[in-house]
Amino acid sequence: MTTNFEYNQEALKNLQIDDPSILDRLIDGESARQAHLKKERGKVDKRISLKEAVQEFVKDGDIYADSGFSYVRTPLQALFEVMRQGKKDLQGIGSPNTNHSYGIPYGTFSYSHNSYLGAEMRGTDRSYSKAVKEKKVKILSEWSHGSMGLGFKAAQMGAPYIASKSLLGSDIIKYNPYVKVVENPFKKDKDPVCLIPALYPDVVFIHVQWADKYGNARIYGPAVNDIALAVAARKVIITAEEIVPESDLRNTTNTNVIPFMFVDAVVHLPYGAVPGNCPGYYYWAREFWEWGIRIALSGKDDKYRDSFWDYWVFDCKDQFDFIEKLGGIRWLNKHQVIERALNGINEDDGIDLSYQSVIPKWDEE
Repeated sequence: MTTNFEYNQEALKNLQIDDPSILDRLIDGESARQAHLKKERGKVDKRISLKEAVQEFVKDGDIYADSGFSYVRTPLQALFEVMRQGKKDLQGIGSPNTNHSYGIPYGTFSYSHNSYLGAEMRGTDRSYSKAVKEKKVKILSEWSHGSMGLGFKAAQMGAPYIASKSLLGSDIIKYNPYVKVVENPFKKDKDPVCLIPALYPDVVFIHVQWADKYGNARIYGPAVNDIALAVAARKVIITAEEIVPESDLRNTTNTNVIPFMFVDAVVHLPYGAVPGNCPGYYYWAREFWEWGIRIALSGKDDKYRDSFWDYWVFDCKDQFDFIEKLGGIRWLNKHQVIERALNGINEDDGIDLSYQSVIPKWDEE
């Protein structure tokens, strides 16, 4: 098929991309502009359920952006609903892009714009490496955190690209068809720079602590790339711990970061970041990630992976079912107290952060 863009031919060869037209939509600024022009500019109540949001706004083949940071304020419950609804052939993108790998075995994600996958202290997602080797997912581009973030930032600013030194010291350029190396036109001497194009995902869920019914959203803690993603993405769904009156956002403006005109839908979704961390609300479920990264996502045996996701995703209808499996109200209370203590709101003397580490049986042999 024909393409409207010029790509890095070395990267196309290295990634074995025979039809580069699959890359076009991510950098198609004109179609993104048209999508943005159609957004509602009036004060309209945009509240819908999570099921309705996924049904309406996530289409098979979409470029699906991961927001938050791995397990910090990440809309994991929205992702689980995407998996439950059987969406297919999505392209996963995000900096990091930790969570899209969960849907690869089920055909939810067939393509990857690859960044870091893992849960930091728990380790990397080795099942993703296995899926790549077995050709269950196709890598369309390789990125560093910083370079992908610059692509979202370019889209936010309305710039076609950003010139940066990022990536010049690595081989990532050889595996990224989007970026180009040129000489800095302002320098007489040789001075290579990397051109990073504006990136426009199709859809992003952004979990926040507070939003109003129109889509104005407030984030407490690190915003990561979410402010840029709210502008860059063609479809933006806010999931929020609390829906607050517009007057509350007007009276407390210092953490209001996403204005309503970019938002297509608002979902009231308390505990929407579980089993991750939502700053100021609840601590992350370390035991879940221990089992997930060290056993289910170890790449050792698909039966462990399948039983894990059956239990935590497909056998749950919503976040409340999920919390019951974590330990219910007792688990929630403990992790709310921990989070408030770590934020300096509650007394931290006597807070117990210990937990039972998971040792896979193959590591004991």
